[in-house]
Amino acid sequence: MEQVTITRASAKDAQQLTCLCQASSSYQGVYAEAISIVEVTAGYFAERLVFRAVDQDAGLLGFYSLIREPPELDMLFVSDEAQGRGVGRLLVDHMIEQSRQIGLKGVRVVSHPPTDGFYRRMDARRIGTVSAKPAVTTWERPELWFTVP
Repeated sequence: MEQVTITRASAKDAQQLTCLCQASSSYQGVYAEAISIVEVTAGYFAERLVFRAVDQDAGLLGFYSLIREPPELDMLFVSDEAQGRGVGRLLVDHMIEQSRQIGLKGVRVVSHPPTDGFYRRMDARRIGTVSAKPAVTTWERPELWFTVP
């Protein structure tokens, strides 16, 4: 795997993170409408810990955002070009370590249905299902939990 660095994101990264979300091929078909309204704004960084993964040329590979209270992984995206290269695992491992450092015992994830298997492979356990919330989502979403060691 190429060199990947994970650094704290800031408001100056907002537009780039929004573009990464909206370009995700995971959000096609019935999922397209939900991602079209996602916008990472400057205010987003005040309420969350946001970290980005970049390659050796500072190209954005992915990012995650963590809500501290109640503890929840708000977003995790890996660019289509970086899929299958271990970037998602690096971001999850980093998120778990950050959670441990700030004293969290666990982190909730309300997953996009196609990513349920990814989170399970990363050791999250399924704890339930979150009902659809029209007009934002018209589908049920898996609810998972990462235990923080």
